[in-house]
Amino acid sequence: MCFPEEKEIKMACYYYVPFQGHCSFRNPTLSFSLNFNFINTTHHLASSFKPFLRELEQHVFRVDVLKAAMKNTSVKLLDAFVDSAFQFVDYPLNPSQTNAAPVDEIKEAAVITNIHGDIPSEFPQGIYIRNGPNPLFGGLKSTKSVFGESGPIWVEGEGMLHALYFSKDINGNWTVVYNNRHVETDTFKLEKLRNKPSFLPAIQGDPLAVFTSFLLNLVRFGKPLKNISNTNVFEHSGKLYSIAENNLPQEIDVLTLEALGDWDVNGAWNRSFTAHPKRVPGTGELVTMGIAATKPFVEVGVISADGKELVHKLDLKLDRCPLCHEVGVTKRYIVFMDCPLTVDVNRIIHGGKLIKYESEGNARIGIMPCYGDAGSIHWFKVKPNCTFHIFNCFEDGDEVVVWGCRALASAIPGPDPGSKEFAWFPTKSKPAPGKPFEDAISEDQLLFHRPYEWRLNVRTGDVKERNVIGANNFPMEFPIINGAFTGLKNKYGYTQVCHCDSISSTGMGRFGGLAKLFFEEQNTEEGSIKVEYHMFERNTYCSGAAFVRKEGGAEEDDGWIITFVHHEDTNICQAYIIDTKNFLNEPVAKITLPCRVPDGFHGAFMPNQLLNKI
Repeated sequence: MCFPEEKEIKMACYYYVPFQGHCSFRNPTLSFSLNFNFINTTHHLASSFKPFLRELEQHVFRVDVLKAAMKNTSVKLLDAFVDSAFQFVDYPLNPSQTNAAPVDEIKEAAVITNIHGDIPSEFPQGIYIRNGPNPLFGGLKSTKSVFGESGPIWVEGEGMLHALYFSKDINGNWTVVYNNRHVETDTFKLEKLRNKPSFLPAIQGDPLAVFTSFLLNLVRFGKPLKNISNTNVFEHSGKLYSIAENNLPQEIDVLTLEALGDWDVNGAWNRSFTAHPKRVPGTGELVTMGIAATKPFVEVGVISADGKELVHKLDLKLDRCPLCHEVGVTKRYIVFMDCPLTVDVNRIIHGGKLIKYESEGNARIGIMPCYGDAGSIHWFKVKPNCTFHIFNCFEDGDEVVVWGCRALASAIPGPDPGSKEFAWFPTKSKPAPGKPFEDAISEDQLLFHRPYEWRLNVRTGDVKERNVIGANNFPMEFPIINGAFTGLKNKYGYTQVCHCDSISSTGMGRFGGLAKLFFEEQNTEEGSIKVEYHMFERNTYCSGAAFVRKEGGAEEDDGWIITFVHHEDTNICQAYIIDTKNFLNEPVAKITLPCRVPDGFHGAFMPNQLLNKI
């Protein structure tokens, strides 16, 4: 049914999957055309439904069609149709996936008294905060209908922030407070008001089901996808933001974790926003990008250091939509990863997948002056790969060096809706011994990310690329560095270490330890760098690792890694603080949390002086 309060919720949006456009609840605007020939071969619908499809095929879905739908069909009738035609189905969780289940908000911040070890006196006062999915209504949902099945991808689910506040009195005594809260976006509020799943999943599944779900969401709610805001948190100009790259960032009240609304740079940025914007060294400007499934596929923006003005914006003029997750910066350049993981509406129209990784597809890296245009981009062709995350980029003479975590396949979109098996995840963790590293990766190991280096010569156009760790090291993801070295030459990097057996058995990303990479120290294995491992106890997994700089620290690795961990055997969650100078030692402090923190994505530590409200 239609609630009066919903009419007051502004539904303006700019989205990239599966279509791009501007729309509002009262005045949707969109223009595209579709061909339904694929239905004859992919679906066997009742004969009574086929005349409707033939009539639908003759239409071009333009503004007037959607306006007519809004005028002639009440939301109440559409809701009744969805309720009768679509069945929401829970994604099943097996016993080894218990920490993927959502948790409730604790409502009141809790002071923590159970701390094993000591928080160092040089540890800065501030907030450690991690983002991650915490789906409403018990978990992710797929749907079944006469149109087929559709579902979300495994990284979806409404965002929830988990925060630890560190403060100390004049005597140096620490107080640690925990709080959590959903990121209450416009679509979160809408579904919470209805008190039931309402948005139909519209990213993967049977092509007709995906398209129908998209259209029904658009007509009913003014947008085809939920704004999940579940991936990362970042600070700019003293303000905190939550982000997932299918929409705009949400400004967050640091003290209450309340979402204060979209950040669109005073109306200048009207499209999706990367989950990993980067601050330019020296100027403090923030570089972002937004991707879309129709032209312009990728736009890059430069935001002023005070966050009030979009000082530069350009269309990269790409001929496809790469699902690029992170942008890089150096002192003079912006770095863009154009990998063959793409969003393509035509694939849906022809019965294929909306999001697909093409292992033989073209891959390249673009290097562009910070205020350049599409014509100033220097493109470097590289070996096909899927790289979601970057350690860092920096200039070294005529070369731009890019360090990232590279794989030869993609875990996105993941298993199809309704799948009860996660057999598509690898069953082996390491290449066979005695073979060159490049040749040793089998089909079972393509999804594992390993640290990798590209050297791109902007004068000659030459490309050098290599694995920077040896074949006997663990796969690694979620790289981080000391943030003061973003865009500058750095010596150290840190990652979460993949726990291969657990990934294979659960079909989920699991990280059983941390790694410290010494980029300037060679290992005994030819061409590889030194790596130290800090492995956790058995059946203990981390998420959201962040680097914390030591106050007054003189060296790059003066500081700590802080991360949430979940002990699967006891179902207890803690925060570990690990000294990066003594990386192999036990954590200096283990902070036991008052509730479980589900598996999640990225975290960050923000000292008090960066945040206006603390």
